[in-house]
Amino acid sequence: MAVTDHVDFPTFMEGVKKRNPHQPEFVQAVQEVAEDIFDFIEDKEDYHSEQILRRIAEPDRVVSFRVCWEDDAGNIRVQRGWRVQNNNAIGPYKGGIRFHPSVNESVLKFLAFEQTFKNALTGLPMGGGKGGSNFNPKGKSVREIMRFCQSFMTELYRHIGADVDVPAGDIGVGGREIGFMFGQYKRITGEFTGVLTGKGLEWGGSLIRTEATGYGAVYFLENMLKHRGESLDGKTAVISGSGNVATHAAEKIVQLGGKVLTLSDSGGFIHDPDGLTQEKIDWVKTHKTHRRGRISEYADHFTGATFHPDATPWNVPCDLALPCATQNELLGPDARALVENGCTAVSEGANMPSDLEAVHVFKDAKIMFAPGKAANAGGVAVSGLEMSQNSERRAWKEDELQAMLHDIMDGIHDRCITYGDQGGGYVDYVKGANIAGFKKVADAMLAFGVV
Repeated sequence: MAVTDHVDFPTFMEGVKKRNPHQPEFVQAVQEVAEDIFDFIEDKEDYHSEQILRRIAEPDRVVSFRVCWEDDAGNIRVQRGWRVQNNNAIGPYKGGIRFHPSVNESVLKFLAFEQTFKNALTGLPMGGGKGGSNFNPKGKSVREIMRFCQSFMTELYRHIGADVDVPAGDIGVGGREIGFMFGQYKRITGEFTGVLTGKGLEWGGSLIRTEATGYGAVYFLENMLKHRGESLDGKTAVISGSGNVATHAAEKIVQLGGKVLTLSDSGGFIHDPDGLTQEKIDWVKTHKTHRRGRISEYADHFTGATFHPDATPWNVPCDLALPCATQNELLGPDARALVENGCTAVSEGANMPSDLEAVHVFKDAKIMFAPGKAANAGGVAVSGLEMSQNSERRAWKEDELQAMLHDIMDGIHDRCITYGDQGGGYVDYVKGANIAGFKKVADAMLAFGVV
């Protein structure tokens, strides 16, 4: 086999940018991984000659389609839908579906790329994919959401399957939307199969799926602290978001003796110096899920809490930070504020919530920083367990699933240490996660040849 000239990092990134114009989120995700991978593969000729990183950074396919639906007033509406199938070297494509006005091809390609490594880190046989639409479910009636989901699945069904691609929920897609899509898939194909995860318990869903991402992010945080001889007990935490991931992360921190000071949504954040109790967290869950309310109303309901409009919580002094809202919500200046105010650990509950500048600030300060591909893998891990339960036509008990989730998060932490331990008590979790995830996918790709 001819020896391939080694492309350096700047040349590689120049090629990525040239091939993916106007896709900043995807380029950012590739750069964040490639920064760590290049040193690791320097002396590994097979990875160079087989162009492994170049191939992983090119999705297997990007499917784009039109979604037509009728609103309650009888108007015909047109949205765009996508499914990005990034890599299936270690298992069927696996990743959520997102409904949000910000969804575009760049965002979904970044999410599918990240998902490839996240899924590899779980140790479960799952490839990486992501899908969604620029449809905005906010302000829509239940019937409108149903009609949109049915139309979306009418196109998507031909690209997915229990052994091909298994979507799940994401922003804007919860159990209700999964139900509408699964119903349409079953209607079209006549099959009752584990083609979607995040399903209702009555029809193939798994216990603790709702809690898994938030709990998992805290379990990973707990592991980082334990590695330093510390615990969550008595520590203060700021959390962004107020949806499923944020509220369950808050819940687990409180259970482990920590004190949660903030939650947020797109309108701003609330600061509760007394700390969120389980009662307060339950109020937020009900308020956001059933009433579709805004987090600002928390300050009206609980004495001592304040609402800060059009602001993020990263300037509130704390020991721990968990960004659990969306991508690029925590910027370089925010990271510097956290470090200066004494924050010692960050665990990402969302996908790529810290921009590259923020990541570099955390790494330069050598604080404990868990990237989303490691810290928020709990959700997809339990989705993978749901796939197994569907295949076996069985359901595991909650205590069994809790133990498996904890074990999976422990395993991810161990893999990050294997490749990220820098000595002197410092672990570069970003580097560890990137290399561990890459190596598993890359070695599978080598085994398959050039396909």
